[in-house]
Amino acid sequence: MSTRSQRGGGPKPRRTDTTMGRDALTADAERGIDSANTLYGLIPVLEALRAGHKRLEQITIAEGARHERLIELLDLAKRSRVLVHRVPRAAVDRALPGVTHQGIVARIAAADYRDADELLENLSLQVGTDHQPLVLGLDAVEDPRNLGAILRTAECAGVNGVFIPERRAAGLTATVAKTAAGALEHISVARVTNLVQLIEQLKQRNIWVIGAAADGTIEYTEWDWTVPSALFLGGEGSGLHRLVRERCDTLVRIPLRGRIESLNVSVAAGVILFEALRQRSAEGRTRNQQDSTAANQPEQESLIGGPNVLS
Repeated sequence: MSTRSQRGGGPKPRRTDTTMGRDALTADAERGIDSANTLYGLIPVLEALRAGHKRLEQITIAEGARHERLIELLDLAKRSRVLVHRVPRAAVDRALPGVTHQGIVARIAAADYRDADELLENLSLQVGTDHQPLVLGLDAVEDPRNLGAILRTAECAGVNGVFIPERRAAGLTATVAKTAAGALEHISVARVTNLVQLIEQLKQRNIWVIGAAADGTIEYTEWDWTVPSALFLGGEGSGLHRLVRERCDTLVRIPLRGRIESLNVSVAAGVILFEALRQRSAEGRTRNQQDSTAANQPEQESLIGGPNVLS
């Protein structure tokens, strides 16, 4: 099995496009906010934090907002590990026109996030087994429909865990849940503050890190996806950030024959992940055939050379 000490040459190649960031509320203002999954006003958000029944994705506070209990809200958000953004008041007004929001808006998550450290440890336990980990890292995918489509594809392809950045990326919103078509109930998604640090943590656990880029050095089918692998895809438009690219073990590309320069990130995810599934399924069939042959070998030998052989 490949180990990190062999990183220089990497596992034998067998593999694109991908495609960073604004505050989520600004994006909501452009797409139309989902009011059914939004809390606004100091008291509703404060009570949601106190009760802990609602899974808050993030809290947005308008610049210049002044409330005596704002410190309490910020303290509860910190203890609950809920992200807090500050944006111009005009952005909040655009997202919630005609609403008395008091400069405070909270987004309710559609599903729970996994603890990143716990997920990493679970992945490390799979290394070296018959079910090598397949991981997905998303570098600032901002469109919730793209994220939902990616998560649906990842679940179908048997991905063991997905990591997304805490900031400047879509979270597990109602739109994501709807597009994912039930996948959020079955796939583990964790948020991290630093993707570069995550890559190093994956490498320490003997998981190879593969970035997808239009200028990748090899085609995605050339990478050996049967080894422990983490595929990193970039956000819409700009692709992988420079530091993420530089930390990857290799970059793979999807060959394109048309005039458009890149695929939608969710499509690219499907193309590459199902190549990984194809390779792993083929390896599994080969392994089963070998096991079956080995199990039958003693019986065949006894029939050939045993005492009951007819002469």
